[in-house]
Amino acid sequence: MGTSRCLRYDHAMSETSTRESIKALALELLIRHGYRGMSFGDIASGLGTTRANIHYHFGNKQQLVEEVLADYVERTLAGLARIWSGEGRTFAARIEAMVDFSRERYRRYNPPGTEGRPWSLISRLRQDADLLTAGGRVTLKRFGDELTGILVTAIGDARARGEFDAVMPVEDVALHLVTLADNAAPITLEAGDFARLERLYRGFADMVDRAFAPKRSAVARN
Repeated sequence: MGTSRCLRYDHAMSETSTRESIKALALELLIRHGYRGMSFGDIASGLGTTRANIHYHFGNKQQLVEEVLADYVERTLAGLARIWSGEGRTFAARIEAMVDFSRERYRRYNPPGTEGRPWSLISRLRQDADLLTAGGRVTLKRFGDELTGILVTAIGDARARGEFDAVMPVEDVALHLVTLADNAAPITLEAGDFARLERLYRGFADMVDRAFAPKRSAVARN
């Protein structure tokens, strides 16, 4: 009986490991090559398995992509929520943390000397939204909607604590940040490096501070 249980346990662990390995490589290929450039054949070759094994775990390409995207969006939202949750950090410090968060992902796919490559799954799959399942398209929309909610709550709390003047338009500020986050990868692709995105984030943080920090707002009114 003990041996039987051990075999079942090992098989379950192997199944989980295989699924995660498939999803990890699919993520890499999707970011680098897009939906059309990712195939079960490439994944099978990269993992030393068969296309039939990938079909066994995920059914078809659309289902695999939908699951990879859902995991990616979940991790991304969780990371951004950590940046914007709680007290103790200024708006500018949170923006700087967003820059660091994006830079880390950018560098994974753009090591020194190879700048200008895609690095965001969300951005990549927006270009191929017509090929996704309905669930995949919902997940893409969910990212923008939930990030907006995270930012509106955090910025509103900061205003309530007195970091910003009461006239600050919370939803407008959040909208600008969501737009930056949504277009982070296209910005770096067009610029050929990360510097422009970093400048845009920091410039926006500075403008918000100049316009709505309480002391400066009081000076402006006088």
